[in-house]
Amino acid sequence: MIRVIRSIGQMKDLSLRIKKAGKTIGFVPTMGYLHDGHISLVSMARQACDIVVVSIFVNPKQFGPGEDLKKYPRDFSRDKKLLMKAKADIIFYPAVKEMYPDGYRTNVYVSDLSGKLCGASRPGHFNGVTTIVAKLFNIVKPDTAYFGQKDFQQQVIIKKMARDLNMGVKISALPTIRERDGLAMSSRNAYLSKVERKNAPVIYRSLKFANQLIKSGVKSSTAIRSAITKLIKSKPGFKIDYIAVSDPETLEDKKTINGRTLVAVAVYLGKTRLIDNIVVR
Repeated sequence: MIRVIRSIGQMKDLSLRIKKAGKTIGFVPTMGYLHDGHISLVSMARQACDIVVVSIFVNPKQFGPGEDLKKYPRDFSRDKKLLMKAKADIIFYPAVKEMYPDGYRTNVYVSDLSGKLCGASRPGHFNGVTTIVAKLFNIVKPDTAYFGQKDFQQQVIIKKMARDLNMGVKISALPTIRERDGLAMSSRNAYLSKVERKNAPVIYRSLKFANQLIKSGVKSSTAIRSAITKLIKSKPGFKIDYIAVSDPETLEDKKTINGRTLVAVAVYLGKTRLIDNIVVR
């Protein structure tokens, strides 16, 4: 039977008892409305660790003004059933007031990395991400935390935070899980209309095309961005937020492509913001 914990104190006490028993904790932080991408992280944690903890918390600090905090999809009973099937041990499900009580004033910010790509489009977003993840690490005290590579920038920033602050947590980044037509799984896919959902796979097709171009010898990042733009704009309803050709460690733009290269895309399809990426080796 899976255990649901809503209190920070209770979660900390339980984690301490698990550690004292010599057991390892694998941790998957989520905002709920789980999909197969989340479950793949839980499955990896289940294989590697003694106890699997999954947090479900829609973090208000990572939503900007006018973003979708209020309408973000939520279905705890559905999530609980999925996590029971995936054999997670504990769901940490705190209220907003529990995580951010009156008088809360502290934030965690990773400079440079947080201002690029999605951070440039969503000011303050990664401030919210690193703050909540740091709090969750302090509460759950995991040995390993699992993240998906769809949010590539996020896992780069969290790895840097964990190293810089000597958190003692191993960050494991796992491949993006996709629908059969290539669309990266995301809780926000639920927002798409039927027509938008039909057109959405062009995002991944454009990334695969970029991969082909780079493998064939194209070195110009401008040429790659132009090719992606043309392919995405061949379908209606898209507005491009950014197309980045970057170093996967520093997230710095590359003018000339060499070595491992991150190609990342953020678009609006209707009112829904979608992201995806590939790393070309």
